[in-house]
Amino acid sequence: MSETLRPLILDLVAFVAERPRPYAEVLDAWRTSCPRLTVWEDAVEGGLVALRDGTVHATEAGRQALRHR
Repeated sequence: MSETLRPLILDLVAFVAERPRPYAEVLDAWRTSCPRLTVWEDAVEGGLVALRDGTVHATEAGRQALRHR
């Protein structure tokens, strides 16, 4: 995970850790047209969030990352 993007990625994890969110809501809130801001992609690839049945959830790894913030 890029140290530059780490705070943004953890903000995304915190957003879905509050409560599972619909995929469309997450993408609407975290959409970017900048190819250098890969917050959503990095969170998924890092195993910090997961998409299940159209809903985005914080994984245990994501919750642990928040605790070690």
